[in-house]
Amino acid sequence: MSNQKEYNRTFMLIMDTVIAAVLLAFDQFTKYLAIIHLKDNPAYILIDGVLELQYLENRGSAFGMLKNQKVFLLFVGAVFLLVLLFFLFKLPRQKKFNSVHILFSVIIAGGLGNMIDRLRFDYVVDFIFFVLIDYPIFNVADIYIVLATIGLFILFLFVFKEKDLEFLNFKQNRYREMK
Repeated sequence: MSNQKEYNRTFMLIMDTVIAAVLLAFDQFTKYLAIIHLKDNPAYILIDGVLELQYLENRGSAFGMLKNQKVFLLFVGAVFLLVLLFFLFKLPRQKKFNSVHILFSVIIAGGLGNMIDRLRFDYVVDFIFFVLIDYPIFNVADIYIVLATIGLFILFLFVFKEKDLEFLNFKQNRYREMK
């Protein structure tokens, strides 16, 4: 039984890595296309008055906050990714947590996608613009992060019970280890 649990753990971590790698590659590909086709060009209108593709070099974080704080943003991003990886390894090896694995992998892909941009260019390539609501320009990695975070919020608020989340209680885990 122990070998089966370890296999499942290894399998899930491999799947996490594959999901994150595929999504990261797609994010980087869309940003490459944005650089090639949108940079120094007028916006490409997909749905007039609603949605367009418009190149933007975001030197800040979400909504352009913390402009030109590359080192700080990379540090915060790295810490956040390490925390996500920590919890990914702490997740119980039960089927009901597979969706959490996937959502963590999606967030990791988005975080890495934007960190790669900061390291390569000193800015994040944004290119999707909802004209209808004048929403700040964003990218595919941002979509990953937002949608997966909403998914986690729904899971933790409406699906999982308090006892399902006991693995997050550090005091309880230390107490069990001492017994």
